[in-house]
Amino acid sequence: MGKGKLAKFAEMAQNPLVVECPFACIQQGQKTMRGRWHEEFFHNTNPIVLELGCGRGEYTVGLGRAQSEKNFIGVDIKGARMWTGAREALESGMGNVAFLRTQIEFITHFFSPGEVSEIWLTFSDPQMKKATKRLTSTHFLKRYRQFLIPNGRIHLKTDSNFLFTYTEEMLRHNGIPTLASTRNLYENPSDELERQAASIQTYYEQMWRDRGIDIKYLCFELPAEGELDEPETDIPLDEYRSYGRTNRSGKTTAH
Repeated sequence: MGKGKLAKFAEMAQNPLVVECPFACIQQGQKTMRGRWHEEFFHNTNPIVLELGCGRGEYTVGLGRAQSEKNFIGVDIKGARMWTGAREALESGMGNVAFLRTQIEFITHFFSPGEVSEIWLTFSDPQMKKATKRLTSTHFLKRYRQFLIPNGRIHLKTDSNFLFTYTEEMLRHNGIPTLASTRNLYENPSDELERQAASIQTYYEQMWRDRGIDIKYLCFELPAEGELDEPETDIPLDEYRSYGRTNRSGKTTAH
């Protein structure tokens, strides 16, 4: 590991806005913040909103600035990336922003029933090969139900046509209506939800737009009860993955 990453991890360990608990902590039986976020971390009863797969934390910080009446927690396992947002939030004195460094697969260990009001999924890996790894799959929705309030909102913002189409099909198959849905968010945001989603733009999001890739957005409320089944449908694969990776045509995307 490079010296830069080591320095960032050391700084993260000292940042009071960061809670670090990778799977090893869970295996060792360490106590988490489950059920204690309002009282012991934020010291208020404002709604808690998660950003799962927060990367650099730009969106978490942006949401915290735009909606001071809510608490926001960015979740990711990659601490060296998360360091950017965590440092900005600390230096800005943001009392409604936190970061949790852990694997999303174990998210139910960190929040108790009804502790979370909303979830944001921003530019998640589409996981085109395995449905259970997609953060909008019924596999994950069943986990979100364990800590979301009844009919808690889930927001998806993505460059991936595959993930957007898959999520649409999953919602349609399970009879879950959308509150907002657009395949080109920035063309003409038509309601408050779309305008809110368009008001914050990350570094990589701008890179997608510079390549001519439309940004998709949808929002829905997750019912607390009822069966959830995976749709059986063929969806065209994206022809690219992400920056620094080889896309399906064999070309490499530059940073």
